Amino acid sequence: MTTRYWIVGGEYEGPDFSALIPGSETMAGPFEDERKARNEWMRLTYSPGTDPATTRYSIAMETMH
Repeated sequence: MTTRYWIVGGEYEGPDFSALIPGSETMAGPFEDERKARNEWMRLTYSPGTDPATTRYSIAMETMH
């Protein structure tokens, strides 16, 4: 069984995170290692110009059979 990790998210219209701003959607990966995925998550989350009140990224895990 193989596990892959993806980073998904983007900038939302408001701090309630109910709707992404069109064109801001981001998907990065796959990463074979959770550590590498977490490093990319941190880079995206804390990159200069990112508004922490309206930007959110999550790490999604995919199990391949």
